[in-house]
Amino acid sequence: MAFPVDLRHCQALGLAGTAFLALGGETAGALPVRELWAPASVHAALGLVGVYFGIVLLTAAWLFLGRLVRGPRPPTPRALLLVLALWAAPLLLAPPLFSRDVYSYLAQGAMADAHMDVYAHGPDRLGGPLADEVAPMWRHTAAPYGPAFLALASALSGLTHGEIPAGLLGMRLVALAGVALMAVALPRLARHSGADPAAALWLGALNPLVLLHLVAGAHNDALMLGLLGLGLVAAHGPRPAAGAVLVTLAALVKVPAALGLPVVVALRIRSGDRPLPAVLTTAAASAATTVAATAVAGTGYGWIGALGTPVSPHNWALTSLLGRATGALLTRLDSGLAPLAVPAWHLLGLAVAAVAVLLTGRRLRARPVYALGLSLLAVAVLGPAIRPWYALWGLFLVAAAAPGTPVRHRSAALAGVLALAVLPGGGPADPGQLMLAVSGGVLGVVVLWQALLVARAPVPGRPA
Repeated sequence: MAFPVDLRHCQALGLAGTAFLALGGETAGALPVRELWAPASVHAALGLVGVYFGIVLLTAAWLFLGRLVRGPRPPTPRALLLVLALWAAPLLLAPPLFSRDVYSYLAQGAMADAHMDVYAHGPDRLGGPLADEVAPMWRHTAAPYGPAFLALASALSGLTHGEIPAGLLGMRLVALAGVALMAVALPRLARHSGADPAAALWLGALNPLVLLHLVAGAHNDALMLGLLGLGLVAAHGPRPAAGAVLVTLAALVKVPAALGLPVVVALRIRSGDRPLPAVLTTAAASAATTVAATAVAGTGYGWIGALGTPVSPHNWALTSLLGRATGALLTRLDSGLAPLAVPAWHLLGLAVAAVAVLLTGRRLRARPVYALGLSLLAVAVLGPAIRPWYALWGLFLVAAAAPGTPVRHRSAALAGVLALAVLPGGGPADPGQLMLAVSGGVLGVVVLWQALLVARAPVPGRPA
């Protein structure tokens, strides 16, 4: 039996989901320190239940919308963009959710604005209220971000004068701009790749991970992906040098986007350029952009060395898990090699990721955007650190260039699972918080099930 859901139902259900997310975040989100509720308080408990209730509603709305996109009368890309704007609206003024990284961005921007070396010192050197908001494990850690992002963060710090509420809103607007660029790029990349633009928008922009982590979490990955997508669009056009500039700017936000530069070269060769001029002109445009962005930011080239910024000791990346397990085993065996276990597994993971990138690029030479998406997924999975939103590095481009429906189904399943992976406060979970989160999710499932039963029930006097 078909689900009795149309576009208006999807809009309303997703809006209810993000509204519950915003309301629950008022007591359970990554709030400023002075506004934090005790984890055991009734308000925080209700907020946590509300957030997971909202996640279930939002995810269900997204899945129902996916059925419409695959149906006989799919929504137009314009209609999907309106859905995205509607779903994102309640999150605009919500507190940060699922991570405290946005406070690190603000502190690093304030440091750059004060001409401190963000690549040599952590936010503890800044001191004051902003440094207090940064998660303790990162207060002594140098910035791992490129000069393009730090120049933007520095400008925002100057505009907001270090005021936290204004800074949070500014960072959220930057993230929204990145999501808007993603939404602009996706249909165009899909057409170039022979894919369905509506399906690309559904998986790449309306994805719950985008709303939960790029919008609600205000992560700078949104800006990286928006610039990367726009750069790949430009590389398909008559001014491919602009593509190299935009992709380089994306990499100067977060370095994984640098994998897009070989794709720019590949697209230039496909359009008729000879290989050597394509490589040289792309390299020249990238080098000039790097020099210019670094000069504007005034941060110097310390960001190259900062790429080795340490990861959280509780990080659940595959190589980190294997490293900790190996280290524990070596410790039980009284081996002096135990401290080397985690670094060794990290190096092995990076080596395997490099091989995967090379093999993927060679095998999918005719589909460079899709190859880039799979490569970025490999980097996220095999790298030394992983967060749910890192999956968007690859899913964004897989959405734009996936060769068939099964790939999209598997990608959607991955996104649905990862949407439930992090608590709204961004910290580690205790058993009580996990119980509350599960309760909120179960409540959402029960409410949806009852609503579907009511919608399917025959109305007296109307033919079944």
